[in-house]
Amino acid sequence: MTRESRKQQFLLILISSVAAIGGFLFGYDTGVISGAILYIRDQYPISTMQTELIIGMVSLGAILGAISGGPCCDQLGRKNTVLTSSIIFTVSAIGLALSRSVTEIIIWRFVLGIAIGFSSTTSPLYIAELSPRYIRGALVSINQLAITIGILSSYLVGLAFLKSESWRIMFILAAIPSLFQFAIMCFFPESPRHLTKIGNREKAFSILQKFRGTKRDAELEIAHIEKMIGQQHVSFTNLLSKKIRPALIAGIGITIIQQVTGINTIIYYAPMIFKFAGFGSNQAALVATTLVGIVNVLMTFVAIFLIDKMGRKPLLYFGLGGMVISLLILGMGFYQEVSKVFAGVICLITLFAYVASFAYSLGPIGWLINSEIYPLHVRGRAMGLAVCINWVSNFIVTATFLNLINILGKSGTFWLYGLIGAFGLYFVKAKIPETKAKSLEEIEDFWKK
Repeated sequence: MTRESRKQQFLLILISSVAAIGGFLFGYDTGVISGAILYIRDQYPISTMQTELIIGMVSLGAILGAISGGPCCDQLGRKNTVLTSSIIFTVSAIGLALSRSVTEIIIWRFVLGIAIGFSSTTSPLYIAELSPRYIRGALVSINQLAITIGILSSYLVGLAFLKSESWRIMFILAAIPSLFQFAIMCFFPESPRHLTKIGNREKAFSILQKFRGTKRDAELEIAHIEKMIGQQHVSFTNLLSKKIRPALIAGIGITIIQQVTGINTIIYYAPMIFKFAGFGSNQAALVATTLVGIVNVLMTFVAIFLIDKMGRKPLLYFGLGGMVISLLILGMGFYQEVSKVFAGVICLITLFAYVASFAYSLGPIGWLINSEIYPLHVRGRAMGLAVCINWVSNFIVTATFLNLINILGKSGTFWLYGLIGAFGLYFVKAKIPETKAKSLEEIEDFWKK
């Protein structure tokens, strides 16, 4: 690797990392509430419904943010939409920290959700469109790595404030990375594909030349982009057209499977699951949950290393297979009344295996596939729709987990998630294309053929 190519790779990693701060905030803000809500309840007399609203409003806001973030991407550009999300993150963090009532907390959690919806739609898209084909998977996966680091950070902050109970500080901390992101992103380029789409070919060519190495490579790529650009006006109803439908089915399908195999029940309810398995104290359950967060982060590094070498589909096969086996064994651990020590050991090992399998497969690849497979002229809207459905699925799964346990029992609930994972394996084989080392325009051309 030449000095120039190393410099290009460093710049791309830097840009991807800053764009992925939205992913960090996504993980942090969805995870930190599990600790903060305990201290909010000590300060304010709140009902069960108000507690559910404080926790659930982020999901509802994210649905709105995702569905509106897609058109914003297409109209304002990828970079400007990322900047908008960082402003909303900052304002909502300050608003939460200064809240004087439960109603204000609920409102600001909804606003925070809008920022998360914007960010989860735009950051992977921005990174994918700026990245060379051969390292696109690794660079987009930095966003998923940032999500896992955000979740782990929220667990650690919850442990750090276990005695002080300073929930306002827990919220305001999120303003620091969002302000940093806004300040640095101002100096980064817009997506060359968006610039080409709006007619600014000269600037797009300059950016591509900077990140592709040679003038010839940049010329070939921009010519390919121009060839694939559709000129027609696009609305959400156009997404259902026959030409776009296969890509939409693949993208939405993988994002639903990412959620309905139960990952967020583990992330949100891990302390409760460990308590089910016999972990006696809250502290023991929280420490075990933090270990799950560490596994999540470490195995995402494995995804970054392998995703452009092995390809998307092999990692999905291995990861989904590992998740299914882990869920089946976890269900067996809760079946009938096995000893609490045995249940605790099985729970710890299988949850580690489950989260590890998710972290190198569905976790990053669900976002990556959606950032790659859509035609340029609908990419923002399609990504927004997929992320919106992701959050709807997230909301449904987390809202039904405890009810499923009451109806099916602990074993039946985890076996159900395992059955869905087995269907996911079939879906990956039948509907998901291999996008390794293909340009975004080659992937677009694949659907036409």
